[in-house]
Amino acid sequence: MDFEAVKRSLEAAAEETLPSPSLDTLPSKFYDAFVLHGLRVDLVEPGRLLCSMTVPPRLLNTGNFLHGGATASLVDLVGSAAFYTAGARTKGSPLEMSIAYLDAAFVHEDIEIEVKVLRAGKAVGVATVELRKKKSGKIIAHARYTKYLAVPSNL
Repeated sequence: MDFEAVKRSLEAAAEETLPSPSLDTLPSKFYDAFVLHGLRVDLVEPGRLLCSMTVPPRLLNTGNFLHGGATASLVDLVGSAAFYTAGARTKGSPLEMSIAYLDAAFVHEDIEIEVKVLRAGKAVGVATVELRKKKSGKIIAHARYTKYLAVPSNL
């Protein structure tokens, strides 16, 4: 095993493209806006949310298709919003995400993200999130998303 090669690989990937002072001044919600910029909300119903977006170059991986981490962030962010459509009154915290990556979405490809809330209880919510190619309907990723919804205690 070449542990040093692993170390060098991770450290090279973590190299900054902006000077540290610039990175440190980014607002706390920067990441959400980075992922969601360009998202369009096409349909809102109780327990269901349908959004679309064109895959931007900033969300690509080194293989030049939608990054798995960006996909997971979309599952989390859009999935969280769908719980509000089912009556949840808290932002909550993610408990679990299970994502099956089934196809690739490439730059400038139109995709849609559909969330269906399966349950929004007092403490826990469960939803399915599907990312699809808008043109063909082919599934890019299918996720099951569980979120803690209880309002935090004041104790």
